[in-house]
Amino acid sequence: MQSSQIWDPQHECMPREELEQFQLERLQATLNRVYKNVPCYRTKFNDLGIVPEDVYSLSDLSKLPFTTKEDLRRNYPYGMFAVPLREVVRIHSSSGTTGKPTVVGYTKNDLRMWSNLVARIMTAAGVTHDDVVQIAFGYGMFTGAFGLHYGSETIGAAVIPMSGGNSDKQIMIMQDYKSTALVCTPSYAVTLADLIDKQGIDPRTLSLKVGLFGGEPWSEALRSEIEARLQIIATDNYGLSEIIGPGVAGECRYKNGMHIAEDAFIAEIIDPETCRVLPPGSVGELVLTSISKEAFPMIRYRTRDITSLDYTQCECGRTMVRMKKTSGRSDDMLIIKGVNVFPSQIEEVLLAIEGCEPHYQLVVDRKGALDVLEVCIEVRENIFFDEMKKQRAFLDMVGKRIDSVLGVGVTVRLVEPDSISRHEGKAQRVIDKRKV
Repeated sequence: MQSSQIWDPQHECMPREELEQFQLERLQATLNRVYKNVPCYRTKFNDLGIVPEDVYSLSDLSKLPFTTKEDLRRNYPYGMFAVPLREVVRIHSSSGTTGKPTVVGYTKNDLRMWSNLVARIMTAAGVTHDDVVQIAFGYGMFTGAFGLHYGSETIGAAVIPMSGGNSDKQIMIMQDYKSTALVCTPSYAVTLADLIDKQGIDPRTLSLKVGLFGGEPWSEALRSEIEARLQIIATDNYGLSEIIGPGVAGECRYKNGMHIAEDAFIAEIIDPETCRVLPPGSVGELVLTSISKEAFPMIRYRTRDITSLDYTQCECGRTMVRMKKTSGRSDDMLIIKGVNVFPSQIEEVLLAIEGCEPHYQLVVDRKGALDVLEVCIEVRENIFFDEMKKQRAFLDMVGKRIDSVLGVGVTVRLVEPDSISRHEGKAQRVIDKRKV
């Protein structure tokens, strides 16, 4: 890959030894700042009998306490800020659907850094200053739209701040403004593809070349579906508001893992049950420490996202570690009859079956003392309205394939096309009736 396709070759291609020394210096500076300015961290460190000076190497990171979303809620709204509020120029927050929202802040330097980190992942995906980027994330307190917006402008691309929803207009804008890059969740990309099909539009007549999709786990099978139906290159990117928003990691054109910006974040993989740090290549929960944020640094933040890390160098020339697509979340993981189940596993099975649509929903319920899982899948009309015997054979085949992957039996139910509600943001894949 030519250096012109790497936004910041100085950092993205830094030799590992230099990178780790760079990380350590930034980590030590960050620890001193949070110990001095964030009471929550000072208390956590004191409880463990640790001071920042105890961290001599990156391996000492494992001595430090974790940060969780509960810490952020307890210190709502500004208790985790490491700078006075007068230095904060931007405030974002989560939706707060499970309690108080988590509030994050940015200084001017944070916004500059954020813009450049997102410019990296967009450049890695193939976006240049000649592109027209249509952002179909919702603007507001959510960091997704703003992050990709800043990154696009930093590159010099033209930005269409379309925001989420209004799918008919999304497609009209796509056609008339000749959008070349689409930014949204993968599930919304499928919704747009469905509508393009219904309107009889040949996707090859659009100017779209690349999609940057994030915000929810998605499978390789879904990537293939989106690429075929929209005639684009579909890339994955990863971020979360508590760390910075989008810009934490993103795929290059080789699509063999998302490059983490290790000069800004230190990544670890832990066993979500024991919290023990796992060796390279292990599958577990991603933990991130931000080492360049001023307003809102996070120390060992438990993302709850399940993935693994690959430290081998990518063909693109970047030396940054790559994280695999997230397979689910440690806290949203379903446990059915003692088996860990992630929606993405079921998605992989369904998308490999001819006749299944990329729209599904998992319904978890409890019958007596046992948890049961029902998989509702949309199928093409010819299957839904097929004779009972053929439909039963199709159901049995789908059930057996899911059972072979999960190791647990499920109930499969076929539903009519378009009967599962479409979401303009993250798809609601799981309905858990056990909590009702």
